[in-house]
Amino acid sequence: MTLSVAIQMDPIGSIEISGDTSFALGLEAQARGHHLWYYTPDSLSLNAGRVEATGQSLTLRDVAGDHFDAGDRELRPLSDFDVILMRQDPPFDMSYITATHLLEMLPASTMVVNNPAEVRNAPEKLLVTLFPDLMPPTLISRDLDSIRAFRDTHQDIIIKPLFGNGGAGVFRLPPDDQNFHSLLEMFFGTSREPVMVQAYLPAVRVGDKRIILVDGKAVGAVNRVPGAGEARSNLHVGGTAMASDLTARDQEICARIGPVLKARGLLFVGIDVIGDFLTEINVTSPTGIREIQRLSGIDIAALTWDAIETQHGSHASNGIER
Repeated sequence: MTLSVAIQMDPIGSIEISGDTSFALGLEAQARGHHLWYYTPDSLSLNAGRVEATGQSLTLRDVAGDHFDAGDRELRPLSDFDVILMRQDPPFDMSYITATHLLEMLPASTMVVNNPAEVRNAPEKLLVTLFPDLMPPTLISRDLDSIRAFRDTHQDIIIKPLFGNGGAGVFRLPPDDQNFHSLLEMFFGTSREPVMVQAYLPAVRVGDKRIILVDGKAVGAVNRVPGAGEARSNLHVGGTAMASDLTARDQEICARIGPVLKARGLLFVGIDVIGDFLTEINVTSPTGIREIQRLSGIDIAALTWDAIETQHGSHASNGIER
C-alpha cells in the first residue's frame, strides 16, 4: 500500500530532530514508500466548501542540520491525501480549534490522525478529568475562594494553565510560598480561562512517566526526571530521559483509558503518570517516541503506521461525507 500523507505541523526547518515525534513519524512513512507533503496550520483555507492548504512535497533525512528537502510551494485540496497527521504544537487556542473544524470537513476518504473532532473535544487537562479516581486531587477553577480552600486542604500545590503545553507556566507553590495571590493575579489578568490546580506529588522527583498508547494500547514509556531545583520534568526544560517499563499500576491506568481513546478515534496518545496517578492525557501532538526508541528499542513510529495502514481502508469518517 502506498499512501499520500500530509503532515500539518510547525515549521520543518526549526525542529530538533533528535526528539521530534512528527519527524520520526514522517521518516517511518517515507521508509514505507508513502509520499510526504507538509504544510503549516496558518496556510489552511476553506474555499467554496473545499479545505485546502499551501504546502510542499517533503523528503526527510535523519541528519541533524540537513534533515529535509522541500519542493516548491503549491496550493492543494486536502481531500487529495489519504492520511493527514495533525501534529502542530499547542497552545490549544482558537486558531487550533479552528483547524480542527476545517479538518473535520474533509471527506471520509481522508483519514485524519488524531480525529479532529475528538482532539477538539478532548483538551489534555480536561479529558483526564473523566477518570477522577486515577488522578491526584485536582481543581479546575478561576474562583479565588475555591482555589484558596484547595490550597488550605492540600498545602503543597501545582498551578498550571488549563490549555498550556510543554511545562510553560507551571508553578509549584509550597505552603510557605508568598506568591500565591500575585501568581493568580497574573494568570487571571492575562486570560479568562480557569487554571488547573493539583496536589503536589513528591513522586515527581523520581520521574514523570510519558506512556504512548497506539490505538488504545500502551506500547512504550520513557521516564522524565526533573533537574535539581526544578518542579517540571519536560525534556526541553532540562528533564532527563530514562528508560522505563510499565508497572502494574501503569497497565491498570492504560487498561481503563485505552478503550475510551480507541472509541474516540484518538489513535496516537501520550499520557503522563507520576507515581500512581494519571495527570494528563495528551492528544494534540504527543512526543517521546524517539527517546523511547533510543532507550528501550521500541519502534513506536512503526507501530503507529501499522495501525494507520490497517485502519485506512475502513476507518470511521472524521467529518462530513461529500
